[in-house]
Amino acid sequence: MKFDNRVGFALIFAFVVQTGGAFLWAGAAAARLEEVERRIDDQRPVSERLARLEVRAEESRAALDRIERRLEKRR
Repeated sequence: MKFDNRVGFALIFAFVVQTGGAFLWAGAAAARLEEVERRIDDQRPVSERLARLEVRAEESRAALDRIERRLEKRR
């Protein structure tokens, strides 16, 4: 079985084009991943501060509950 030379060149061309597309896709995926990592790094201090504020809010709520119980006992 013989193939025309154009078929061999067409297969090589298709392989090169698909490989180039795969490299472009991988590059774009890497860029998106870097962007997500950068955003996560930017948000880390904010999330830590939010956690500290939540703890302080819980402590304030507990203090308020104690004050309310003391006031109720005095009545």
